Amino acid sequence: MIRVGLDGTPLLGQRTGIGRYTEHLLAALVRRGDVTVTATAFTLRGARGLADAVPAGVRARSVPSPARALRALWTRCEVPTVRSFSGPVQVFHATNFVLPPTGRAGGVVTIHDLAYLTRPGTVDGTSRQLLELMPRSLARAAVVCTPTHAVAAAVRDAYGPVVQDLVVTPLGVEADWLSLNPPGLDERARLGLPGEYLLFVGTREPRKDLRTLLAAYDRYRAAAPDPADIPDLVLVGARGWGPDERPGPGVLIRDYTPADELKTIVAGARALIMPSRDEGFGLPALEGLAAGVAVIVSDIPALIEVSGGHADAFPMGDPDALADLLGTVTARERGRSDAERASDRLRRRRYAARWTWDRCAEQTMSAYRRAAG
Repeated sequence: MIRVGLDGTPLLGQRTGIGRYTEHLLAALVRRGDVTVTATAFTLRGARGLADAVPAGVRARSVPSPARALRALWTRCEVPTVRSFSGPVQVFHATNFVLPPTGRAGGVVTIHDLAYLTRPGTVDGTSRQLLELMPRSLARAAVVCTPTHAVAAAVRDAYGPVVQDLVVTPLGVEADWLSLNPPGLDERARLGLPGEYLLFVGTREPRKDLRTLLAAYDRYRAAAPDPADIPDLVLVGARGWGPDERPGPGVLIRDYTPADELKTIVAGARALIMPSRDEGFGLPALEGLAAGVAVIVSDIPALIEVSGGHADAFPMGDPDALADLLGTVTARERGRSDAERASDRLRRRRYAARWTWDRCAEQTMSAYRRAAG
């Protein structure tokens, strides 16, 4: 039985990609029975809410502390150690890039992507601080985890000798994604959804490249003999940072959406689009495949790896190519017979079903064992 401390800070507030990763990893670890997990939160506000945020079977232990002050300390010295927050553990897992001083515990850090390094103009100021924080985190880490082989290769290229050991821990999809049905008319009306729509899911920030998507959609509509025949474009996700792209006709915006509603929205889409300039994994693309819908991705390495040939791809940042693909995929999906649609859904779902949170937990446990020594 390995005693693990884990950074549960991403569980607090609205759960976007890293929060959902932390949530489902914890739940899968608890199901195993060969690890005890203590989650802690490095924050002054909200730390006391961690006990309500962790899955059953996970202990919550936090010392409310200002995150900014802690990060400043951790770039310069090796105190305070994780023992001050999580108590005595054999391994401490930093789920969100920054690994604190570990003391006698083995350190594991998850690096989700390198956008802060390779595309600093597409990330916010907090993420750009990782340029200073990551070298220390990597020096403390016995094992680095990444969500894809694409990120693993990028980490080795960027940091090379500093990386002691590396394990790829692919994310997963919850089983209920695999049995979703498209919403009926009443459900669409309740959720304010159009009869046919294309879908984007993600935080509205420069890294997601909504500029290319919106330009492509405008061109797709402009080229149509009758714009009324073009599916609406629905953008689902919290407002991030950076310039707010101005949507044109046919574009609907929904802010952060609860998980159950999100699943229904994805299941009803004509196609889900991820035009990102950088991703470490691209969970919405995999969830779209699990729901059986067509998926369109930019041709960046992580999205190509995760979609596994089951998505249509376009050159990143090319609105003309994406506009053409929107038309091609919409026409193709409309032209399918019921039997062909059922076959397509089954093929996509069979592929997505290989990606499980239990596998993520198993690979993560291998990192813990290595870090424990």
